Amino acid sequence: MKKILFCTIISVFICTLAVAQKVSDKQITEQVALYKNDIRGPYKDIRWFCTDGSIRQPKDPCPKEIGPGVQHARYKDAVVNLGKSNHIFLGQILAFTDKKEFWDAEHNHSRLKQYQLEKYLRSVDDGWILRKGQFYRGSVQAEDEEAWGIDFYKWLLAKDEVISQNFYLVRQSLKAIPHKGDDNLAQLMRSQSKVISDLYEPFMDLRVKIHGQPEFGDIERVIAFQNINASKLTPDLNTKIKELVSTMTKFYQPIDIKSLWEKATLLKNTPLGEIISDYVSKNYNSTDVSKLVPATAEVILQIREGILAEKRPLARLQLLDISLKLEELIFKSSPNWQPAELHGLLEKICYLGMATAGSGYIELNEWEQINSGIQAYHNPTMTLAELNSLLETARREVEWSASMVKANYEDIVNEYTAFEPKAYGFIDDRIRGSIALNLGESVGQLGDFIAKESSLSNKVMDIPNQSAMRGLNPGYAYGELVVIDGTSDDIEVSSDKIYIFQRPPSDLKPVAGIATVSEGNMVSHVQLLARNLGIPNAALSDQNLQSLKKFDGQKVFYAVSNKGNVILKLEREMTGEERSLFSKKERSAEKIAVPIEQIRLDETNILNLRSVDASDSGKLCGPKAANLGQLKKMFPDKVVEGLVIPFGIFRVHMDQIMDGQTVSYWKFLNNMFKEADRMRSENILEAEVENYQLRQLETLRNAIKKMELQPQFVEQLDKDFQFILGKKMGEIPVFLRSDTNMEDLKDFSGAGLNLTLFNVVDREKILQGIKDVWASPYTERSFKWRQKYLLNPENVFPSILVIPSVDVEYSGVMITKGISSGNDKDLTIAFSRGAGGAVDGQSAESYLVKASGGEELLAPAREPYHNTLPITGGTGKKQVTFENTILNRQNIKEIRELAKTIRETLPKATNSDYKGAYDVEMGFQNNKLWLFQIRPFVENKKALSSGYLESITPKIDTTKKIALSNKI
Repeated sequence: MKKILFCTIISVFICTLAVAQKVSDKQITEQVALYKNDIRGPYKDIRWFCTDGSIRQPKDPCPKEIGPGVQHARYKDAVVNLGKSNHIFLGQILAFTDKKEFWDAEHNHSRLKQYQLEKYLRSVDDGWILRKGQFYRGSVQAEDEEAWGIDFYKWLLAKDEVISQNFYLVRQSLKAIPHKGDDNLAQLMRSQSKVISDLYEPFMDLRVKIHGQPEFGDIERVIAFQNINASKLTPDLNTKIKELVSTMTKFYQPIDIKSLWEKATLLKNTPLGEIISDYVSKNYNSTDVSKLVPATAEVILQIREGILAEKRPLARLQLLDISLKLEELIFKSSPNWQPAELHGLLEKICYLGMATAGSGYIELNEWEQINSGIQAYHNPTMTLAELNSLLETARREVEWSASMVKANYEDIVNEYTAFEPKAYGFIDDRIRGSIALNLGESVGQLGDFIAKESSLSNKVMDIPNQSAMRGLNPGYAYGELVVIDGTSDDIEVSSDKIYIFQRPPSDLKPVAGIATVSEGNMVSHVQLLARNLGIPNAALSDQNLQSLKKFDGQKVFYAVSNKGNVILKLEREMTGEERSLFSKKERSAEKIAVPIEQIRLDETNILNLRSVDASDSGKLCGPKAANLGQLKKMFPDKVVEGLVIPFGIFRVHMDQIMDGQTVSYWKFLNNMFKEADRMRSENILEAEVENYQLRQLETLRNAIKKMELQPQFVEQLDKDFQFILGKKMGEIPVFLRSDTNMEDLKDFSGAGLNLTLFNVVDREKILQGIKDVWASPYTERSFKWRQKYLLNPENVFPSILVIPSVDVEYSGVMITKGISSGNDKDLTIAFSRGAGGAVDGQSAESYLVKASGGEELLAPAREPYHNTLPITGGTGKKQVTFENTILNRQNIKEIRELAKTIRETLPKATNSDYKGAYDVEMGFQNNKLWLFQIRPFVENKKALSSGYLESITPKIDTTKKIALSNKI
């Protein structure tokens, strides 16, 4: 008996452990495969769930005296456990779900998003986990799901903050959650066409058309395709094509505008109700799309702007449903609006932009910025410069719309893609099903027109919509093209290849060239390195990336001009001049030597930040500490106190005998470089030499992390830490910032190559952190960047800047130059919420702050989480929404004043003849500005002055007048 009891307890313990332990992606993949072939899918049985909480057999309904119950399936135990261990919920039955748990606010609404994603997977993968289970009778009751949906929205839409903070997500959820019986025909149409093309490749061109430029005429194209290919189609394919035609026919049926108003029973005699009623009466039988689209766009925006004034949840639901139907009307009808003249195209862009804002793809404060920049279609003429400005503004709205979709769904899509690759198509499906697709088409048309007028056009293979590409910094490259449609985190890059990323990794190793869909921001470490080193870098649309996938693996030439036009061509199409750009002699001349003549290794005492300034850079310490010390003198109330561990202390520790070796750490390092030189002299392949060096550096790095810190150094650190920072080590969180002599040089930035440790509190972790920072210049990434661009990469000396953490609400970078405008008197600023965001490549809120006054929003922040710095150490994550800007007017004013002071006083204070721009890191806490770093903003003068790049940059007369009556 005791043995049985013991086994039972052990069994329970093992089960509990299994539930708590996260399930691997491989196991989930296997689990999903089982459900696809199970006649019950993810469900184990069907039961009646009565109002008193009792559960009854399927043939034993709830008694009348208890009240009506609901009948549906129960999940398999493994499905329940997966929800507990991984927060992944498969086959969700709404009637079985608590409303608050489904909204799932604590997990960034993960369950709601999973429900939407699973609906998509079912549509593109023959039912997905319900491939056979969809026929499991009684598992889900449509009327119960719909009743739950109405009840859910009645609960959810009662909250003003939900609508203001999550307007896009809530509105999108209406397409998936049953609440009145409508089908999402647009998504079904795209899904069915995808399934057909996956089964029969010749259908691919039609699928691309339906996904990219859908219109009523596609129905006849599909029917014609079926007739032409009749002899090659299987019965199953014929059936699927007929189903697609049926869906398309339903989708393209005219929307009965009158019925919209008839269903809006709760909106009679309300302000928005009057607007909708007036719209219906004027447009219910309209056939002129050039008038119908603007009128519809205005109503969509008015609904969004006025929905909070309507306090009844079900009335809000009716407003959102009407908004969705009106968006669908524009989606269907706008392809039929084909303006013949430029002013008509500009008007179309304006109203499609308005509808995009009203539909939630950008925030209302962002629309204010966009709207002011695209209102010029009434003018008789515009200059080429004005047209270009309008194009840039409209292009931004397209990009911001796509980033809104990604910001909301990317996390959950990436999680699902790890075990179900088809999930990756969900974001593309959302974008292609959005009104922003129509906007993007019109903006592309405007780009093509302007390109012809200015002779400034991209030449990117043979792909469509090339005007969506724009250069971020000039340069040229030759190498294999690698197109990465997905996460880049696990990609091993090569320095002789050109990469097209959805989003570049924040720890990018050297590459020949890059282009990205999500550029992050112009002042991230990746962007600064690219600009500094003359690596061609461009932004492109998701559609451009998809079009370039067919060239993956081919050798190409890639160039970005000084004006931002882009060339990408196959190797066989290169001219003689382009081939001559890549001679070994020219490339080797790009390397620079790090000056080490003035370095002082005799200083082996910890320094007070107040005692160092810019003159100590490269001598006692690196530029971070030296320049921050300089700022401390200039702006004492805006810079924290700090300690500096100089080069000399590192060098003394490197003179100790290395563990497991007979030589010192320093000797081991230099022996490695000597051996590498010997290998090269014997013509051993460079790849083999590099592999040897990386192995040796790994040994060195691991040894440094384990080295003993000298007792006198630790004793002084304890003493100075308390004296300078006011508390004992272990009582206050600090940053440990690597600060080498090989960064912020005249021609080499080195931004972000070495380790910064965030918010460390524990004394032992600080001591270990010092060793980890000393070891960081010997990582593969840091070494490869130095090896590629420096003549003496072996002479790296790290100092360390130790400063107390400031838990800023938002932080970012200011460049005292307009990067996008090219104006040295403008400013570029990029800020993210929390600490350290903008420099890590996050999608930051970016502005061009104009010397003439005012500022231009270049990009909004689109990061759903930000870093916090708790007093207990480490970093936390906090969810955010996007309805408010990060910076306020006072912040921007203060940044302007700071830039002016830096420009005027820093060169004098440092006795410097430097006349370039500065890169300043800062943050705000309770609206107080804190300065964390200043460095020269290094650009690649070779790229900027390249004769070839100048030759591909057309001379543009920006004052040229264009009549808006011109044909397009």
